[in-house]
Amino acid sequence: MPTLRLSQDDAADELLSRDPLALLLGMLLDQQFPMERAFAGPRLLADRLGVDTLSAAQLAQCDPEVLAGHFQGPPAVHRYPGSMAARTQDLARLLVERYDGRADAVWADAADGATLLRRLHELPGFGAQKARIFLALLGKQCDVTPPGWREAAGEYGEDGARRSVADITGPTSLAEVRSTKQQAKQAARAAKDAAAGT
Repeated sequence: MPTLRLSQDDAADELLSRDPLALLLGMLLDQQFPMERAFAGPRLLADRLGVDTLSAAQLAQCDPEVLAGHFQGPPAVHRYPGSMAARTQDLARLLVERYDGRADAVWADAADGATLLRRLHELPGFGAQKARIFLALLGKQCDVTPPGWREAAGEYGEDGARRSVADITGPTSLAEVRSTKQQAKQAARAAKDAAAGT
């Protein structure tokens, strides 16, 4: 079992470390929302559902309005509680239909990195970038290393990178990742401004 430090909250990180569904949901929630709060979301949700481990079957069958209520808080599980509750339910339903309700079945028997990337990209809410980042997280911190996983993860799979949640192991690396993201945003803004000025 990995020891993850993604939310910087001991109880939330403990759940992420032992519950593959919580980890997958944390990645789902990591969108237009502070990274640490996104990965703390599964713990909040588990507490509100009164469970120790999240269940894809339970989430899939939950009344959508009840689930949205759990997402609303306070505090809210996400800044867009309604849409993220619906996306969470979509993800849970797909896991029940294709993977017997087991999040880890998405990656447990993947023959290679390309297969795993394709499976992740098929999940609701997982675009190309999110799929690569999660693949890198699995490889770097969860010992899920099918052949070609680094190549499939692209730049996020690079050893020693500080680009994404895949590289966060504590407060220091969190600050480094945040700095890298800010630099990338500044570079993109400068490039856009330069293009507009020509």
